Order: sequence, then structure tokens, then C-alpha cells
Amino acid sequence: MHEHLHIMKPNILITGASGFIGSFLCEEALRHGFNTYAALRSGSSRRWLQQHDLRFITLDFTDLTTMTRQFREAGVQFDVVIHAGGATKCLNRDEFMQHNYQSTVNLVEALVAAGNKPSTFVYLSSLSAIYGSAYGESKLRTEDWLKTHPLFRAEGHESASRLFIFRPTGVYGPREKDYYMMAQSIGRHIDFSVGFEPQQLTFVYVLDLVRAIFAAIEGTSGGGTFNVSDGCVYSSSHFSRLIQQEMGVRHVLHITAPLWFLYVISVVAEVWGKMVHRPSTLNRDKYRIMAQRDWTCDITPLIQTIGYTPQWQLEQGVKETIQWYKDNNWL
Repeated sequence: MHEHLHIMKPNILITGASGFIGSFLCEEALRHGFNTYAALRSGSSRRWLQQHDLRFITLDFTDLTTMTRQFREAGVQFDVVIHAGGATKCLNRDEFMQHNYQSTVNLVEALVAAGNKPSTFVYLSSLSAIYGSAYGESKLRTEDWLKTHPLFRAEGHESASRLFIFRPTGVYGPREKDYYMMAQSIGRHIDFSVGFEPQQLTFVYVLDLVRAIFAAIEGTSGGGTFNVSDGCVYSSSHFSRLIQQEMGVRHVLHITAPLWFLYVISVVAEVWGKMVHRPSTLNRDKYRIMAQRDWTCDITPLIQTIGYTPQWQLEQGVKETIQWYKDNNWL
């Protein structure tokens, strides 16, 4: 870290702190010597936020006036904001826009209204922003809005805040629940995949993503939009084979369902989710993501601008992840 950061002990705000990625961001911020504030919604879990020097702030992302008041009452000037909060599962497109786009608008406008102008703002987007899904659309619209906001628009001007937008591919690691479901299935000797056309996948271990974000915060770059992966491309079966290997599962039944079958199941699950007013894990939006065959991305700008070098290749990352699942009695 730069010497002046040690002296100033800067304040950092991390939204989505109770989540998988957010909790690792909080840990890394503390390691880097920040006064770290975990932003939580009312009732959010603190399961992974047990560090004694971690501070908390409750924010209402649904209401600009309330959040502005909450910032004023906190009385903290945040030097850095990492916005990792958002939703990956919603009942419909409008909910995605509310949780991902409008919540970000409210956050930035509340900071400005409270007289709080961070020197650096990091938005955690997704590689899905490149592809056609309601989730990806909500992320892309948010990116576009941020890029035109007066807080960041004066690019190169000393009074402008730096804006970093990170688009990670599939993020895996300890505490992650979606890939955990795949491990559970393999533990039951079933490997389920969809689509007969080969799929090109990319991944990033959570600690590599976190390292990239803090390299940007503490670097000299003026900002930018960056894809994040481990720099490799994998076949659709490679990830499941590594999980099988680490779990010591010898015989697995490999089932490949056609995309039309997945679509039918997605529609049924989505209708059921709307009936019980709870987003289903599988829906038409998730179908669009799973049906996408090409998840490759170019991380050259991240390497050249931020100086990012992936430390965790998939084999090592899966090994660490499965071991964590075992150690914590998830498997």
C-alpha cells in the first residue's frame, strides 16, 4: 500500500458485505489497513463478518432520502466505495432493474447528497453484461449510467472520482453456493449438464478477483472497465471432472439434457416462483445464461493497466474450495 494510505487510514465502504464476494472484500480491506465499513441491509446475516475491527452501517437501498440520512448520521467520509451489492435471482426484469440499477443510482446520489465524494468507486458488474439476459441488462444499464454521472465524467480531471467497473466471469471459492450445488450433485454420483454443443467456460477464484480490485484501488490508473478471469478457457466438463477428482467420487452418471428441455423446466420453475413470490434458482433468465456457449473474455487490459496476474488456476482453486466445503461440513 502507498505510504500516505498508511498515514491517513482511509475509510472504505463495501456494499453486499454479507455475500460471498463481499465478505472476502471486507477481509482484504482490513488486511490492507482500511477503516472498513460493511454496508448491510436490515436483517442481513453477519455470518462471515466476525472480525472485531470491522464496522457496520445499515443502508436502505430502496429509498434515496432514507439512505442520504443514514450517510449523514454515520458522519463518515468514505475515501473508497466498493459496490458489490445486488441481486442475481429475481422474479422478473423489473426486479433486476430495481435491485441492480436503481439501488446503484440511489447509492451514488445519496453519497453526493450527503456531501460524500469518494476518490475511488468500484462497481462489481458481471461478464453477463455482454450477453442477453435480464440480469446482464441490469448490469450493463448500471455501467452506462455510472459512466455518464458527473461524479466520474470529468475523466482525467483532478476533481473527478475514479470509476472502476469489474466484469468477473464465473466466480467460485469457499462460501459460494451455486457451484456448491454441482459438488452436491456429483457427491450423489450425478453430473448434469445442458446443451450438446460444446461450451467454452471461464472462471476466476474469489481471492484473485479480490486481489484485482485492491490492485486497482491502490494503483495509479484513472479507472476503466475490466473483464476478470484466470486467463484460461475450459471445456464444459473440465470443472466437474476436477470436482469429482477432489471429492474422490469414482463413478458418476453424466446426463446431458437438450436446451429445449432446460427451457421447459425453466418456464415451469419460473411460474412456480411467481406463485410463491420467491425467485427460483432456475428460470428463463438463468436459462439464457446457461444456454450461452461462449463465456470467453479478454483480460489483457486488466493485466496491462492494473498489473493483475492470476494466482489461482482452476485445479488449485477447486482443490481449496472442495476442502473448505469438507472442513465446514457442507459436504
